[in-house]
Amino acid sequence: MKKTVALILFLIAFSSLSFSQISDVEKTALIDFYKSTNGKNWNISWNLKKDVTSWYGVTIENNSVTGINLSMNNLKGSIPSSIGNLKSLKHLNLGFNKIDGVIPAELTTISSLETLQLYMNQIGGDIPSNIGALKNLKKLVLYNNNITGNLPNSIYNLAKLEVLHLSSNKLIGIISPEIKSLKNLKVLSLLDNSMFGFIPDELSDLSNLKVLALANNVFEGEIPSKLGKLTSLEVLLLNNNKFVGNIDSSINNLPLLTNFEYKNAGVTNLKNTTVSQATYKPE
Repeated sequence: MKKTVALILFLIAFSSLSFSQISDVEKTALIDFYKSTNGKNWNISWNLKKDVTSWYGVTIENNSVTGINLSMNNLKGSIPSSIGNLKSLKHLNLGFNKIDGVIPAELTTISSLETLQLYMNQIGGDIPSNIGALKNLKKLVLYNNNITGNLPNSIYNLAKLEVLHLSSNKLIGIISPEIKSLKNLKVLSLLDNSMFGFIPDELSDLSNLKVLALANNVFEGEIPSKLGKLTSLEVLLLNNNKFVGNIDSSINNLPLLTNFEYKNAGVTNLKNTTVSQATYKPE
């Protein structure tokens, strides 16, 4: 008898796990997203008549949506503001699609978000000014879009950020000395934009930095010798800017530095290694 009761309880628990349901608010947000990005023509579409647990690329934990991965799935359209209703979302990857419009400000209200990857799309507008509200964000990957404007000041509040990859956009403005706040940063890639100003000494405080890619901008002045403190650095791309002077030998002798490019007028590359945007990949 005890075994029978235990079996019944197990089946009930298993059944509730298998057929877990999300709230109507979250389901509506997903349907909004489906319609806004031309879901009928995705490579792998959703059957809206079936349970959400069967929808491709959607991860559900504890009856809430925690992940959406629809990269390379022929999404076309814009991200609706209602995506902000997915309050438990941790991971959003929509890379390699045809998404346009802007990054909705409502995304910055999802405090659980850890990775935001919208690379290789057609997204325009500025990075939301309140991006710094995403206190748990570890990866912000927006390369190859049409994003404009300055880096918002709040971006330096992302204390857990490990990857900031904003290459090949239309960004302008400077790198603030507040960059020193991003202590966990491993990848900083801003190459192929229109950013300018001096390289702040405070970059040298990022002891975990492995990749620093600033090529193809309008940065000027001398390369701070303090960058020689970045002993974890593996990739350093500085070419095609308006830098002056020579690279300090402490930078050239960094123990892990294998990919280094600095080709400005009158100054040649100290390590004869070239890394193109096509071969450079974020972590």
